[in-house]
Amino acid sequence: MTAQLTAEKLLPDMSEAERRRAERVEAVLPAIAAAAAEADELGEFPPGHVEILAESGLLGLVVPEEYGGLGGGLRDLAATTYALGTVCGSTALAFFFHCSASSRGMLPLAALEAGLYTEEEAPQIRAFAEKVLFFMGRDRKLLANFASEAVKASNANVLIRTSATRTEGGWLLDGEKSFGCLSGTADYYLVTAKRDDVEGVDGLSLFLVDRRSEAARPRTKWNGLGMRASANDGLVMEQCFVPDDLALTVPGGFTRATQMSRGSWVGNQVAIAAIYAGIARGVWEYALARTMAATFADTGKPIASSPMHQVLIGEAEETLAEAHLWLRRQVDLEASDPPILPKPEVVQSWKLAKGAICERAFTVASLALKMCGTSGALMDNIIGRSMRDTAMGLVQAFPSERGKLDLAKMVVENEGWQGLTTADNLGKPASNGTTPAATAAAGTA
Repeated sequence: MTAQLTAEKLLPDMSEAERRRAERVEAVLPAIAAAAAEADELGEFPPGHVEILAESGLLGLVVPEEYGGLGGGLRDLAATTYALGTVCGSTALAFFFHCSASSRGMLPLAALEAGLYTEEEAPQIRAFAEKVLFFMGRDRKLLANFASEAVKASNANVLIRTSATRTEGGWLLDGEKSFGCLSGTADYYLVTAKRDDVEGVDGLSLFLVDRRSEAARPRTKWNGLGMRASANDGLVMEQCFVPDDLALTVPGGFTRATQMSRGSWVGNQVAIAAIYAGIARGVWEYALARTMAATFADTGKPIASSPMHQVLIGEAEETLAEAHLWLRRQVDLEASDPPILPKPEVVQSWKLAKGAICERAFTVASLALKMCGTSGALMDNIIGRSMRDTAMGLVQAFPSERGKLDLAKMVVENEGWQGLTTADNLGKPASNGTTPAATAAAGTA
């Protein structure tokens, strides 16, 4: 009988092709796990991980084979971030941010096929999309995806103030990105910025910034509660030059592409939630194994056999199962072909699923702490890392309270959710889902 892969604990119904890709992931887990404690202590992304991920081909996990990738999809991405999460949440998050860049290639190509661009616009759209995909697949480049900024707006999850100004042969970028992994590590930063000569969200554009550029630097050292080794140092750009061939600046080009996503505005946010479920799985298996191996001095029975521990076991197993059920449901909604539900209902489900998964993951980590007691409550073991890492899930992207509020507005007020806006859109009402602005709905980068 074939041994169960870690990813199959989330997706037991993998196809043969999905399982082959998951076997690549399984092969790198021991090396990722071995570096987790030191990486967390130092708060640095292990440089050796870049080579591990590149040599395994996983940098092209969700890139079509014609671009040199492995041809995986959202199910593969969720299964991979889940598996990586069981051994190192920081690596899983950094890997997600690399893979999320693929949407900037796949969605524009899908929009091209759907006829959303003119004949004049199509060449630039295709050239940029294929460059992103070739970088990730054939060239095995590591990308970092930067959209989020420190400033916020009441009518959107992400406010874009980073500006792009036309200059000879390209564009000059100015702005700060507050959140995004692999700062100082990725080969290229995929940056969302706004053309200063185009009003509103139609000015949103995409740029590939070379990490070696002297005009681009990390914003501040990430000293976060969790995910400490994800190189989440942000990005500062000051008159940073990006040549035309590394830019997608067609007015409305980016927002039209987001119409092709199945769920959130870039179509892969559920794979972040999978990280927290994976962390919960990893820490619970550690806690259970630890308390099964340790015995009472007087009876010789496992500590896990005590009434208190058995109550904890039942509660943790139930909570972990609930997290997995929410996650599986959302993956199915966003990856099924043909679609199970229309996009607005998929987005509504995500608004609940994200919080439900992450809060349950934190609960499981808390129960693992109780299982292991004082002797297991160390900062530098899996209990300490998992408590801190799952705590990030309570706030990362959006907390569960925000998701429930968004859902209520969708249901009661029939209000589409504005996930992305620009500085010149401040004060304007959220879109009702019929304008180009609404195509950036329901997510964060």
